Amino acid sequence: MRLFTTIIIAFRALRRNLLRSILTGLGMIIGVGAVITLISMGNGAKAQVEAQIASLGDNLITVFPGNFTTGGVRGGWGSASTLTVEDADAIREQVPGAIGVSPETMDRVQVIVAGLNWNTRVQGESADYPAIRSWPLSAGDFFSEQDVRTTAKVCVLGQTVADQLFPDGDPVGQTIRARNIPLRVTGVMKAKGFNAAGTDQDDFIIVPYTTAMKRVTRRDRISQIIIQAQDADSVERVQREVENLLSQRRDGRDPDYTVRNQVEIAQARNAANETMTWLLAGIGAVSLVVGGIGIMNIMLVSVTERTREIGIRLAVGAHGWDVLLQFLTEAVVLSLLGGGLGIAMGIGASEFISAHNNIPVAISSFSIVLAFGVSAFIGIAFGFFPAFKAAQLDPIDALRYE
Repeated sequence: MRLFTTIIIAFRALRRNLLRSILTGLGMIIGVGAVITLISMGNGAKAQVEAQIASLGDNLITVFPGNFTTGGVRGGWGSASTLTVEDADAIREQVPGAIGVSPETMDRVQVIVAGLNWNTRVQGESADYPAIRSWPLSAGDFFSEQDVRTTAKVCVLGQTVADQLFPDGDPVGQTIRARNIPLRVTGVMKAKGFNAAGTDQDDFIIVPYTTAMKRVTRRDRISQIIIQAQDADSVERVQREVENLLSQRRDGRDPDYTVRNQVEIAQARNAANETMTWLLAGIGAVSLVVGGIGIMNIMLVSVTERTREIGIRLAVGAHGWDVLLQFLTEAVVLSLLGGGLGIAMGIGASEFISAHNNIPVAISSFSIVLAFGVSAFIGIAFGFFPAFKAAQLDPIDALRYE
């Protein structure tokens, strides 16, 4: 009952200077709102990365070009490729547990049909591609291994290309031209939409990698190799065997490739997201500290303004602890009110950003509980000194104060 009475008195004291209380709480409101919004955006980005990595396929291993050393200079991912079709063939034939292998080539081409044209990405792949990527077709069929061996002039369209080139008809069985090469459409991949970077995942055509290398792009190197392990338990083993095989094929030379699995790719991307999230959340935490300093400043002013009131309370029998509890309660109430409004602002801002900017957000209960707890802690931490100062006042000196 005594605590309830103290809380009621605290609300009355804050209401007496309502505008000052609101302005003091702004620091907490902005700080808590910023922390929740930024953490929600970071969690949303992490969830989207995990979903995108999962959408790449099951038990996926990727061999990237690069990571070679020349004269002490390391190239890194995406350096000039020295990967070959023979590397992919060796992996398919000599690595147990690699149930799907696709050497990939990438380029951009202008595709034309019946007076319409579209600039898009052309991918050279093997017949294993749909299984490796766990990507079904919405119409028609994928090209066969026979098409790969015979360098067939066939292709599979992404949904965006199908919509652009065949807005009123079925593209399956039709012929398009890429760099003046006629390609018969055998199927259309199921739509996936845009990824986190804003890239249209359906804007592509897929041709047999032999067709891409010999007819369309005329390149003798491949961009990367994607591999599907038999199951999740064999991913690391298959990855090690791929690394050992490629090393043997290079006679012990410095590796000109980088082998990564889905988990490692997700961890690398999430590490970057988490670093940025906590960096931005730290900026929000600065606002919380500034808000706490504002609360301490206003409470010190309040102690000065109410010195005579404190003297009267002490003179009629109140203890120093009662005064300390009173002012500490006011600081905590002010802080929690600011924190509560900040939580509402953070949730609202997160939903607004998600709705109007297509930025993924994931509001977690942990961030809300954390923000509320931090608000209470700041109220106690920054309100204790003014409350302690009020409790130490001499009743006689306080009563003389004008």
